[in-house]
Amino acid sequence: MDVQAFWIVIGTYNQHTIAAQAVLLVFLVCSVILSYQRKNPWMAKFALGIANLFIGIVFFAWYGTEPIQKYFALPLYLLCGGLFLYESWCNREDFLEKPDTIQALLLLFYVCYPLVSVMLGNRFPRMVTYIMPCPVVSLSIAVYAGCQKKNKLLLALLTVWGLTGIKSVIFSAYEDLILLACGLYGVMLLVHEVRRKI
Repeated sequence: MDVQAFWIVIGTYNQHTIAAQAVLLVFLVCSVILSYQRKNPWMAKFALGIANLFIGIVFFAWYGTEPIQKYFALPLYLLCGGLFLYESWCNREDFLEKPDTIQALLLLFYVCYPLVSVMLGNRFPRMVTYIMPCPVVSLSIAVYAGCQKKNKLLLALLTVWGLTGIKSVIFSAYEDLILLACGLYGVMLLVHEVRRKI
């Protein structure tokens, strides 16, 4: 994918969806907080499902211009979104554990995403915001890590996208080193889940 095309898509998406992003971010944060408080344990997964579907449909299907966005990223995010919604229904009482040290650090990294983007010289609309593909997957991995029951397919899909953080150097999007850190943590979680089932 061309670097210029990468940033054009980001700029166009941000210009046209910033209000929707703000609403979705508030919903996402409130849902995660409620789940951590064990008031509505299913809500974090439900909100992450909506966020992943939003990215798939709006960012990739509507504003995406490159084949890799349409034929790799779009189905991946739709599948992740669907699996999160499925998990929110089938494992409604799966309590979200309070974040451990690594998870808390990854959540902090997520909070810092736009700040890092600005520090790297990016300016709105061509900057990374909270409701974009890489931050959403970073948050998804950090939060889903706290669930007792994990869908291995969902975890694997999130991890695959997390590992695409290696592209941060290619596209000069060094904020996506946060994504790579989350992807490497996803590998650890996936290995742990596989070993636990043996």
